[in-house]
Amino acid sequence: MTSTLTPTTAGQSRSKLPSLTGLRWVAAMLVFGFHVGTMRIIAEPDYQAVVGKLFTLGLSGVQFFFILSGFVLVWSARPGDTPLAFWRRRIAKIFPNHVVLWAAVLLLGIYFADPFNLKVALTNLFLVQAWNPTPGWFYSVNTVSWSLSCELFFYLCLPLVLPLIRRLRPWVLVVIVVAMPLLILAMWPGQLLVPEPDRWWFTQVFPLVRSLEFWMGVAAAELMVRGRWRGPNLKVASVIFVVTWVAASQWIRAELWTTLLAAVYVLVIAAAADADVRGTWSPWRSRPMRWLGEVSFAYYLVHVFVVTSVLRATNHLNGFPGWQGPAAAVGFLLLNLVLAGLLFHFVETPMMRLLSPRRRRPHTASAPDSAAPAATTAAETTAAETTAAETATAVRIPRQTSAGDRTAREADAVRDPERVT
Repeated sequence: MTSTLTPTTAGQSRSKLPSLTGLRWVAAMLVFGFHVGTMRIIAEPDYQAVVGKLFTLGLSGVQFFFILSGFVLVWSARPGDTPLAFWRRRIAKIFPNHVVLWAAVLLLGIYFADPFNLKVALTNLFLVQAWNPTPGWFYSVNTVSWSLSCELFFYLCLPLVLPLIRRLRPWVLVVIVVAMPLLILAMWPGQLLVPEPDRWWFTQVFPLVRSLEFWMGVAAAELMVRGRWRGPNLKVASVIFVVTWVAASQWIRAELWTTLLAAVYVLVIAAAADADVRGTWSPWRSRPMRWLGEVSFAYYLVHVFVVTSVLRATNHLNGFPGWQGPAAAVGFLLLNLVLAGLLFHFVETPMMRLLSPRRRRPHTASAPDSAAPAATTAAETTAAETTAAETATAVRIPRQTSAGDRTAREADAVRDPERVT
């Protein structure tokens, strides 16, 4: 079990959490694997059955992103930050990639002469589609953007709720962490109160319901910030995850999957964060894993669009036969990775530099023991999910040397302070 960490106050620097960046790539691969199994890339039934068995629970990768988002945004919250500055950074993070994919999907739709609904397109553009249960609305244009609609709601709420979270007693935070999976479980009987055609939307898309996962991550992070988190170390948490994944996919009823996985995911996230704080073993903080985590948000946004476009263009809507199916799946993985890297480096990073508010450099005290409060984060995304070049999350003490300050500021400007989606 992890022992109590030393509490950090608003003015103290918090450790970087690069392992959470690497874990974002794992979550993105869970979603990709799920879609390989459901989008008919592989026509051969035997091959398809293997993928389906491995990634039955892959859609829960989005659940991981939501929990991770709440955790990282609280861990890396800036002292003295304003809601407007926070919202502006989040908009700068998610909208550029979203707009590019939105336009690409619509342009390809024009090429294929697909039906066009202006209201649906505008609802999707402004990321409010997840609030509408009408079929064809919440899964519209770039269909995976429904999760961004949920995230945008979380972002709007967090700066307003965080001051209250900071005042809660530790036992209340523990109750929140324990209660959220139970409330998620309660949504299954609760959906009977919703018209039958809207039940999938209610349990899987509705932002208020999906926010339960986000607030679970928020409460867990606040406990860790205060040094009150208790949980298994990363090795034990990883074993719990594997055992739960196998048991859920083989023997446990589907209604219990999201509850069990929510509990396991928060244990893994907290354990990985604890490993980074302590400098203990973690397989997720290597340089390749950090880069993959950085591009995972872009990967998530492009992968369904790329797969559907290629399947339509090559007239393989029923999948590729024989060995071509698995080969196509690997090809899609690599193609999506290349496109995600391009999107990250040529859209996401420069647009964040352009649209994010300028960082104020706090005055540094002359005495070492009265250094100015930490005010800059290298990356608050771990993403999705979403993060800086070197780490997923950090709150850094401002540099006190004048030489190189300009270079440091320019480097920091391209990093996302709360890089999670």
